[in-house]
Amino acid sequence: MNPTENVDQDAVLRARTVLLGSGRPNARQELEAYRVLAGVSPRAYLPKLGRALISAGYGRELRERPDARLALYAEAVAVARRIEADDPNRTEILVQALHAHQRQLYEAGRRAEGFALCEEMARAGRQGFEAGQVRSPVHGHGRLAVVLAEEGRHREAAELCGRFVEAGAAEQPGGDSFWDVVEWAAELDAAGDREAALNAFADLVATAREKCASGDGPLTTLVWELVRHSQMLDAAGRRAQAAAARKEAHGLLTELDGTGERRSWSSTLSQWTMLLALSGRELEPPASPGSPAPSFGSTHWSGDTARAYFDALPALEERAARLAGAADADPRTHLPELIAVHRRVTIRTALLREKRSHIILEPLRPVFDRGVALARRLADLGGVEGRTALAGALTDRSMFLLAAKRYGEAQADFLAVTALLDPAPESRGESE
Repeated sequence: MNPTENVDQDAVLRARTVLLGSGRPNARQELEAYRVLAGVSPRAYLPKLGRALISAGYGRELRERPDARLALYAEAVAVARRIEADDPNRTEILVQALHAHQRQLYEAGRRAEGFALCEEMARAGRQGFEAGQVRSPVHGHGRLAVVLAEEGRHREAAELCGRFVEAGAAEQPGGDSFWDVVEWAAELDAAGDREAALNAFADLVATAREKCASGDGPLTTLVWELVRHSQMLDAAGRRAQAAAARKEAHGLLTELDGTGERRSWSSTLSQWTMLLALSGRELEPPASPGSPAPSFGSTHWSGDTARAYFDALPALEERAARLAGAADADPRTHLPELIAVHRRVTIRTALLREKRSHIILEPLRPVFDRGVALARRLADLGGVEGRTALAGALTDRSMFLLAAKRYGEAQADFLAVTALLDPAPESRGESE
């Protein structure tokens, strides 16, 4: 059968006129023209239609119309699937369409459907790589790793993240691997493979150290990495190595206080907030398929997961307020819980602020100061728990002050941390 037999030839003529006319068609006119022409010349116009549908989904007029946006993305996926397998642009368009569609599905809480599309993205990327249409063997795999982590399937997520690191190293040896390696280490740690997580993070620190030595990386990021590594080492019982990491971090803070960064860098706030959130993961309920949680080693959370996480902030603030009264009456019993809840509030507040503005010092300082004040009250009661809590709160505030470029204050707070966690031999007492 001739594919043009049932086509309205007048519509085809109008579509060609719209695209070939002297005036530039608007987005809606162009989209309608591609819809018509894709029916008569699919090889030429299906790729153009797919791209136009994806682009249309970002239109301002659809911001308050999620159902209309979802329908456009569903159409884009259907179109992209019809593009011929040997078209060099097929993989790119299909992955983009699937990505847009799954994002909207997760926003709507339709996780099972979204997950199926994430799996299809990964298959499409792998097949596209084998066909020579994309350069990376893990093209399209990123969202699958995130949603696996959100559902507590950390071992599977870690396996994928390890492939990201491997592919990145192959494509750009010595390149900026911060995001991939942090995500990999986070998933390894969550999967219970602490040794592999420590090794991955140690490599990240070594790379950052080399970059700083050659002037290719900010000292600020290296400090954050060292501090996070020290926390991981402490959790693994490697006290001497943790102390060495803190000593190096303190030395860099001292340099920053004296001379600032060795050169100017763009904003690194998202690195700070992501590592801060990761350090507080143990305070949050564990992720599972029935109760998803954010992928704390990544910044690309699903819409429904992020919404649930941040929507919990008012309830946590109310809980902290109730605990504050209880802690006044019985501090030994209630202060530890209040400190933990306040830290959950602090992390959410910092993440929200960083997403909205780079102005962080005045808006966020009170919440970090409150954390230190609460921990100091517990420390004043004596005991290891209070000393550990104070060191943690001071660490959080120090890294916040570093993000705000208040280097002297950050250095002073971190000096207090080292005194609490790594006292000089003569001050440890005979019990050591």
